[in-house]
Amino acid sequence: MKKIFSLILAMILVVSVAGCGNTTKQEETKAETKKEETKQEEPKKEEPKKEEPKQEEPKKEEPKEMTKVRVAYMPNMGSASSLIAARDYGFFAEQGIEVVLTKFSGGPAEIAAMASGDIDISQIGHGAHKLCIQGQAVIFQMEASSLSDEVIGNVERGVKTVADLKGKKVASTAGTSADIILTLALESVGLTKDDVEIIEMDANGVVPAMVSGKIDACATWSPGTKTILKEMGDKALTLANNADYVDKATFQSSFITTEKYAKSNEDVLVRFAAAIQKAQETRLDNLEEVAKMVAKETEISEEVMLGTIGESNWATAGTSFMKKALADGTVKKFYENQQRIFLNAGAIEKEVPVENYVLFDIMQKAYDLNNK
Repeated sequence: MKKIFSLILAMILVVSVAGCGNTTKQEETKAETKKEETKQEEPKKEEPKKEEPKQEEPKKEEPKEMTKVRVAYMPNMGSASSLIAARDYGFFAEQGIEVVLTKFSGGPAEIAAMASGDIDISQIGHGAHKLCIQGQAVIFQMEASSLSDEVIGNVERGVKTVADLKGKKVASTAGTSADIILTLALESVGLTKDDVEIIEMDANGVVPAMVSGKIDACATWSPGTKTILKEMGDKALTLANNADYVDKATFQSSFITTEKYAKSNEDVLVRFAAAIQKAQETRLDNLEEVAKMVAKETEISEEVMLGTIGESNWATAGTSFMKKALADGTVKKFYENQQRIFLNAGAIEKEVPVENYVLFDIMQKAYDLNNK
């Protein structure tokens, strides 16, 4: 019995020890699992964020300061077209220039306004170049050659040919290209101005005087010539024009200023001329559109203005023309030939080097500015 009891006790002890061993192992396993879980649950240490470099805000461009320039012009395609095109196509704005336009009836009046300080820059036709040669102004940009001058006779007053002008009343503006055409026309038939009665009159007065029949003939330019021919119909007849004397006379137009303004405003003149050259180039392919712009500005009918687009050699201007003409001396030759006309007509006393009154360097710098 004692043996049986001892055996049972021994068995209980073995079971107890085994149970304790298992419990310990289980607890150890649980502890290790917990440890692993704890490791997994531990938050990862975040690396410090790299600060992104601050992007500078783009600087706002300051609005370009505009240079105001007071410009005189005459209400026709030859005088106004590149000016209006440069303004309306935005070429002046590109160069930081704001133009203030003032309408005049002739070049001499424009030069007088510059001398008094009321105008900075003028666009002149052929006739007023005489005053530049005489030192009253300087040329800084060439315009197209004019073909717009005509001598017109009143058929009802017996004027059907140039020879019929003898003893007749002829309205003209002294020193203009139209006046020179009149002189050349008279010479072609052996007459001089002494053989006719010259009525000195500005362009604004010629049209109503001619249409009303107060004069026998006139020497003037477009658009006045177009208005006269339209209003008078068969009563008016063109007796002579530029095309009749291209071998003797090339009538150049130009942009001019005073020597004083040129000395203190070279940069303005370069930028102004650059805008004009660009406008002249654009005008070549957009003549009708530009004519309509000029008609609106001058308050002349589109029909009349469109009728004048063939009255200038537009190809003698613009960036493509200037590139070659400046390099090969064509521009200089134009002004030399023009001066010869004044010499032959007795309008000036002696020949003057064209470099004295033509600023070729401004034209070149303007071309370079457009082709940087």
